[in-house]
Amino acid sequence: MDPGILAAIQTLPKYETAIKELALQSESFRSLCGDLADAGRALQHRIKSDAPGDAAQRAEYRHLVESLEAELRQAILAWQAQSKDRNSI
Repeated sequence: MDPGILAAIQTLPKYETAIKELALQSESFRSLCGDLADAGRALQHRIKSDAPGDAAQRAEYRHLVESLEAELRQAILAWQAQSKDRNSI
């Protein structure tokens, strides 16, 4: 499975089914998942490093990961709402 999709599922496991379905339908969603995976890897690299300036970079990457998680959650919830609307017609 795509590393971005796996990262999204690991981050938001309660939405696993929605993540898989959305990933099949939306290239922009897959890209967002990829961004989350990249940011998560960069954060883990910074956590393991004690180089000067890494504390600031850790904070930046943490914020980026949190923002991407929120964006993914918002996309999933919007998709679920649209799916419910389509199913009620």
